Amino acid sequence: MRCLVTGATGYIGGRLAPRLLAEGYEVRCLARKAGRLRDVPWAARAEVVEGDLRRPETLPAAFEGVDVAYYLVHSLGQADFEAADREAATHFAGAAARSGVRRIVYLGGPEPKQDGETPSPHLRSRAEVARILLASGVPTVVLRAAVIIGSGSASFEMLRYLTERLPGMVTPRWVRNRIQPIAVRDVLRYLVAGATLPPEVDRAFDIAGPDVLTFEEMMQRYARVAGLRRRVILRVRLLTPSLSSYWVGLVTPVPNKIARPLVESLVHEAVAHEHDIARFIPDPPGGLTGFDEAVTLALAKVRDAEVETRWSTASGPDAPAEPLPSDPKWSGGTVYTDVRTCDVAAPTSALWRVIEGVGGEHGWYSFPLAWSVRGWLDRLIGGVGLRRGRRDPHRLQVGEALDFWRVEEIVPGELLRLRAEMRLPGRAWLEMRVEPTTDGRSRYVQRAVFLPRGLAGHAYWGSVAPFHAIVFGGMARNIARGAEHATR
Repeated sequence: MRCLVTGATGYIGGRLAPRLLAEGYEVRCLARKAGRLRDVPWAARAEVVEGDLRRPETLPAAFEGVDVAYYLVHSLGQADFEAADREAATHFAGAAARSGVRRIVYLGGPEPKQDGETPSPHLRSRAEVARILLASGVPTVVLRAAVIIGSGSASFEMLRYLTERLPGMVTPRWVRNRIQPIAVRDVLRYLVAGATLPPEVDRAFDIAGPDVLTFEEMMQRYARVAGLRRRVILRVRLLTPSLSSYWVGLVTPVPNKIARPLVESLVHEAVAHEHDIARFIPDPPGGLTGFDEAVTLALAKVRDAEVETRWSTASGPDAPAEPLPSDPKWSGGTVYTDVRTCDVAAPTSALWRVIEGVGGEHGWYSFPLAWSVRGWLDRLIGGVGLRRGRRDPHRLQVGEALDFWRVEEIVPGELLRLRAEMRLPGRAWLEMRVEPTTDGRSRYVQRAVFLPRGLAGHAYWGSVAPFHAIVFGGMARNIARGAEHATR
């Protein structure tokens, strides 16, 4: 059986693909850029086809010969994400029907059940996508999940950072709404099994774990599992979902543009209203994973640096995606650069280990206050800021988020190129390169490149250039020293 996985660069898709491979399925992944999946551990066993769900002419090759198609994309965080999701789902449904796909599997969100309740834009979009896929003429199973608990999920990181960083907090009234979270391992189990459902199954199912909790109870139980003191929580009426999302954006790694639709969805109770899925996919022998166990498993993955995917691995089509121009004069305009070199009394292997470990908890090796201020300023104007961190403290993959950068290229032992995703009046890259020297040591070459956009771009570079000697110069020197220190 051949399975097509859309959203394979995202949180769920990046975990589903290797599990389908482990079950013996042929897996084809649809990605806008095939290079985004180049470094994942399972890349050699899967087929990657370039295409874009918003460009239907690119889809026939991806759907050819496919038995089961997984719809796991979401435009959350993009401008007008409802329209983008509607367009993508319509093209997906049409391509699946024309190609003779036998089964569609979709992971959606819960449907509010209270009479007269107006769903949030996020939940409204999830429900609309479900209707489009169910109307495709292809047997479709829609799995409706609320909060997913797993290392690296946006919902889990919101819960984790709010609880760990705030021993006391003022919260909105919706923290008393009931939620039925589900462990990511159970979500993946349902998704894999969904490929083998009989053709007469053509409907939506609620999927959820065994515990019904409020968000307040989830924070208190997280604190207990994590060995923290009980949190002091004061509920007030004044905190609207919009204000709450800004608070979440400041305290957690999840930026406001993603936090806001998630927080708006928490205003609705999200409890499973049926468990019909058990008729077709029985519960595991030990039962579905409880909340405390799911948190324990997630924290163990974080502690052991074994997080497979994170919410930040996905990037939308409106994210800057152009590679660093090989010809600086390609645009006919100005290109600003800052180049630093250091001779390093250490072998290339030691220097590379330091380079590949930059960012996250290791920091950027110079003027931490300047990096922090830049990250906070980016968050205040709606950017991603520094707190996205990194998935693994030692290893990087092409396409991963790294603080407010994204890994654009890696040549192990030689080159790391990062593309800026902070809010800028232009486009920026940071290159870190290792060069061997004749005496068995190494040379570190660091290059920052900025392509300004309009007068604001030129003014921006002029305003930050005086600090480059401190920030970029210090970074180059300290990376070199770090490599030398590691070899003593």
